[in-house]
Amino acid sequence: MSEAVAAPAVTPEDEARAALYALIARLFYAAPDSAVLAQVVDARPFGAGQLALAWDALAAACRSAFPVILEQEHTDLLVGTGKAEVTPYLSHYTIKFATESPLVAVRQQLSRWGIARRETAHEPEDHISSLCETMRFAIAVQHRSEEEQKAFFHRFLYRGAIAFCDAVSASPKAVFYRHVAAFARAFLEVEHDAFEML
Repeated sequence: MSEAVAAPAVTPEDEARAALYALIARLFYAAPDSAVLAQVVDARPFGAGQLALAWDALAAACRSAFPVILEQEHTDLLVGTGKAEVTPYLSHYTIKFATESPLVAVRQQLSRWGIARRETAHEPEDHISSLCETMRFAIAVQHRSEEEQKAFFHRFLYRGAIAFCDAVSASPKAVFYRHVAAFARAFLEVEHDAFEML
């Protein structure tokens, strides 16, 4: 009788990374409700540095936010009627030639990892939230190696997400979401620097 092999334990650092990817995915997918706002406000603060400053600013914004106003801001900024002010689809920021198909490459990678699109999902897989959720899943559920995470991060997420965060920050329609973008950008830069040390 063979013994079951236990899944590798997720370190506290990786748990934190996965949670931050999940939070970023949630905030860009839909406006936060009162429960999400409270989670951010009540969370333990970071130590120091740019990421800590961005977190403190986001927590302060959550403290004074009203969900109904955030819903309107999210719609105006990222959904829009007809066309969003800022597109959340990262291929938009990275495609250089009309013949390129970065979305096809994302779908192929997800298929290789056994990740299927939910039938209820309406957004293409290159949505900022989808890609952040994939990183969360790779870290916390599939326990992908750091090299696999790094490859996905650099190929599909980093460049487009940084450009997206800059576009959100530059939009006059971004009030609360300016803080979300600043925090997401700071976190992605920390991830980038950590991956570069591998």
